[in-house]
Amino acid sequence: MLSLVPGARGVRTILCLGAHCDDIEIGCGGTIARLVASSPGIAVHWIVFSSGPVRAGEAKTAAGAFLSEAAEPKVRIEDFRNGYFPFVGDAIKNYFEELKQRVDPDLILTHYRDDRHQDHRVISDLSWNTFRDHLILEYEIPKYDGDMGRPNAYVPLSDEVRRAKVDWLMEHFPSQHSRPWFRRETFDALMRLRGMECNAPSGYAEAFHARKLVLE
Repeated sequence: MLSLVPGARGVRTILCLGAHCDDIEIGCGGTIARLVASSPGIAVHWIVFSSGPVRAGEAKTAAGAFLSEAAEPKVRIEDFRNGYFPFVGDAIKNYFEELKQRVDPDLILTHYRDDRHQDHRVISDLSWNTFRDHLILEYEIPKYDGDMGRPNAYVPLSDEVRRAKVDWLMEHFPSQHSRPWFRRETFDALMRLRGMECNAPSGYAEAFHARKLVLE
């Protein structure tokens, strides 16, 4: 929930959920970097659901870079089968049920519900099924499917944060460099477009889908 009461509690705990090893970084890495830099005491739970030997190592080092200023980073890299999330949904559902017993976040960053990637949709649906009274923002991932949607929540990023996000993506995910879309130009272009839409001072921003906000 968002509170309009002066002096009320702000965001102290963030839960970041990503189906694959670079999803969180691509979708909301700049926002996370901005939040941890501005709120030194913030606790961040960072969960990746699918990895493999090579990508798990990449994910751990990338999370370390993005969370270097976080007070209590907790990173978990799991190994559910890539591309098969709808078919192992019971196991992932059980994981979410266990997760809600451990974490009570003020903000959840998860996948866009109308993302066409099947793994992304499962994580988004279970985010909403499990955390029904929480503030959830859905991030976007550029890809071949062209399912970007029309986001309605924006986080302006400084040029320094924008540059660091892209540098860390390129540095920590060498296994993805052969993919034609995994380019600096792709990430910069999306942030530039979203920056234009919200008139960000630097010209760059990340965007989210905020489906339900409760103001008290």
